Amino acid sequence: MAGATFLSAPALRLGLPSVSSPIQVCCQAKSGGSGAEAAAACEEALRFRRRDLIGGCFGAAVGLEIVEGSTRFTGVAAAADLIERRQRSEFQSSIKSTLTAAIEAKPELVPSLLTLALNDAMTYDKATKTGGPNGSIRLSAEISRPENSGLSAALDLLVEAKKEIDSYSKGGPISFADLVQIGASQALKKTFLDAAIAKTGGNEEKGRTLYSAYGSSGQWGFFDKIFGRDDAQEPDPEGRVPQWSTASVQEMKDKFISVGLGPRQVAVMSAFFGPDQAATEEKLIADPDCRPWVEKYQRSRETVSRTDYEVDLITAVTKLSYLGQKINYEAYTYPKQKINLGKLKL
Repeated sequence: MAGATFLSAPALRLGLPSVSSPIQVCCQAKSGGSGAEAAAACEEALRFRRRDLIGGCFGAAVGLEIVEGSTRFTGVAAAADLIERRQRSEFQSSIKSTLTAAIEAKPELVPSLLTLALNDAMTYDKATKTGGPNGSIRLSAEISRPENSGLSAALDLLVEAKKEIDSYSKGGPISFADLVQIGASQALKKTFLDAAIAKTGGNEEKGRTLYSAYGSSGQWGFFDKIFGRDDAQEPDPEGRVPQWSTASVQEMKDKFISVGLGPRQVAVMSAFFGPDQAATEEKLIADPDCRPWVEKYQRSRETVSRTDYEVDLITAVTKLSYLGQKINYEAYTYPKQKINLGKLKL
C-alpha cells in the first residue's frame, strides 16, 4: 500500500521532471525530419526518460525504505510495549492471588491492612511534596509510632507474602510501597465480596455471581495501572498522621484536606480508621460536613449493588495510593529470551 501511495503522487514529490511523455517527443521529432532522424530522436528521448525514471524511482525507493524502516521500528516498539504490559499484568495477577490466599487465612487482619495503607499514604506533605505511600511504614522507626499501634501483624502478613511473591518474580522483588497498597485493595475486595455473599443469605456461589454482575469488580482499572512505586529508605517525619481512634472529626477533616481530599473521603473511608466502622460513623455523623456523606453511603450499602459506596471508596483509595509518588511504568518487566531461528530443526 505504501508503494501505491508514493507512486501515485505528483512527479514533483518523487523528484521526477514534469516534461512531455516519450510518445509526445517522438511525434514532435517525426513531424520535423526524416524517418531516421525521427527514430534517433525517439531513441534519445526514451534514453532520457529512462534515466529520469530510474533516478526518480531510486529516490522513491529510498523514501519507501525509510518509511518502511520507520514503520518497522514503530511496530517493534509497540510490540515491546505490549509485552511489558502483559508481563506487568501477569505479575500483578499472581500478586493478587498470593495476597488473597494470605488474607483468607487471616481475615481478622482486614481492618489493619486498610489502616496500614492509609497511614503509609497519609505521611504525604503537599507543601514539601514528601512522604506518601512509599513503603516507609515497614521501617521499625515508623511502624512503632503510636498511630501505627496494632498494625505489626498486618505488616508481618505482607512480609511473608513478599517472600513468596519475590520467589516467582521475573522482574525483581516487589516494593513494599506497591505491596502495602495492593494488600489494602485485596482486603477491601474481600469486604465487598463478603457483603455480596451476606445479601444472598450466605450462599458463596450466589454471592460471587452477585458481586461479578452488580458489584464494583470492574472499577479497579486505574488503581492497577499505578504499579511501580519506589520504596523510601528512611522513615517519614513524625507528626503527620493522626491517631484516628482518638482524633476529633475536625482533625480528621483537616488531615484529609491537607492532602487534597475532604469530608466526602473521610466519610467513605470510615472502615479505614479502625476495626469498628459503625462506631466511627456514629462519630462522623455528628459533624455537619460529614453527615450527608455518611448517610449517603449507609443507604448505598443497603442496596444490592452498593454502587455509590464502593465506587467512591475505590476512587478515594486510588487517589491516596499515589500521593507524591513517581510511578515507574516499566517496573517488574524483564527481557524476553531470544530464539535462534537458525538452530531450529524443521
